[in-house]
Amino acid sequence: MEKATQFVDLVKTQKSFEEIKYWTWSELLIALKQCQESLANSSTMLKKCMDLLCQKISLADGGTTSSASSVNSSRFRLSCDSKSTESLKTNSASTTWWFDDLLVFTTESLEIFVQSMILHEFDQILLSKFLIHFQKSKFLSAATDEKRKVIESVVDMLDTLDENVLSLKALFDILRVSLGLNINKDSKNRLEAMIGSRLGHATLDNLLVPSPCGANYLYDVKLVLRLFKAFLSGGLNQASQLSKAANLMDLYMAEVAPDPCLKSTRFLALALAVPDSARKSYDEMYHAIDLYFEMHAGMTEEEKEKISCALNHKKLSYEVGIHFSKNTKFQSKSTRSIPESPKPETESLLENINYSKSLINWPHNLTKEEKSSEQIVLYHGKFDVVPADNERFKVQLEGMQWRVVELEKLCRKMQTQMRKILKSRVASSHCQVKSLPKLCS
Repeated sequence: MEKATQFVDLVKTQKSFEEIKYWTWSELLIALKQCQESLANSSTMLKKCMDLLCQKISLADGGTTSSASSVNSSRFRLSCDSKSTESLKTNSASTTWWFDDLLVFTTESLEIFVQSMILHEFDQILLSKFLIHFQKSKFLSAATDEKRKVIESVVDMLDTLDENVLSLKALFDILRVSLGLNINKDSKNRLEAMIGSRLGHATLDNLLVPSPCGANYLYDVKLVLRLFKAFLSGGLNQASQLSKAANLMDLYMAEVAPDPCLKSTRFLALALAVPDSARKSYDEMYHAIDLYFEMHAGMTEEEKEKISCALNHKKLSYEVGIHFSKNTKFQSKSTRSIPESPKPETESLLENINYSKSLINWPHNLTKEEKSSEQIVLYHGKFDVVPADNERFKVQLEGMQWRVVELEKLCRKMQTQMRKILKSRVASSHCQVKSLPKLCS
């Protein structure tokens, strides 16, 4: 109490700050705990106290700050007596030893402390962990209004850190907690922007946030739409991150599709949330839409048409395209075109060779082998008349010609084997008939 009174006197009289520098960690904490509200109107003095705490943490941790924070370190070592120094060194075995000590902070003191930590270039990963710890610990005993104030302060402080140091899971945890507290719009937007910027690393479980109290639908679809909007508004997303976000959206659509209370306009918004360029395939989205149509049989044809138009049919696989063309739940004839069957490799090769006849003077020494069961054309000779600028094309065609010849040889071999198999089966059947005993004399 004596130190606290002295601390207040120093603040009120604006005496030299030198004396406080020699206080121990415990003495400084006790004084701050009792006087931080009195210091609210003296931000300069409070900032100096926070700088002092940062320096003491740095010394105890063996110097975790930059050189800028160690200018006064030689004077500062004298501020801890031998007993407190040993205590700090023992605690510094864990870099989080000071977390619980600073739970005495008000939200105003917290903000000034974090600003000081950033200024002294402390490890921001450690600092983000402290903010999460502060929020969780305060929530154990705080009233609703205090919880709201803590969340807003922690979110604002996290927003000042490098986004790469933030734990996405921790941000989603804060988001879930904040939904029932009606935090201010600025803090809400900051939190969603922080999550949205890293949405490419999220999982389906992260997105399955329950709907707000009083809503009849299962999951908070509007929140997910805002997160994807924040993700895309960043503008610096790589193709791989866009692809991951598209896959995540497909999974989410499949998860929410069975919800009978999910409106078609919301489901359509999900389908249109990710640009077409982010998807290499629309197969998963098709399955999600198919499931939604199945669970919402009362939809109008106009609603189905709007959702169906979100599909890029050219990016459906052949198998899914066939299923889509026969799916009676997709009623629009304009969207139910039958996909073209992929051509076999040999057929494509033969078409390419036949087409090339109009471009190149093919030789006329072509021979035909005719047999009773098949007619196979063999190509012999070489390309004699080819313009000089088509030399590269000539090499490609000769390669295709060689492959066709090899395939024809393989075909003849398989046909020969099939004839042998058939003959052996016929012969064995005759033997079995001859060996049967006579049933009638």
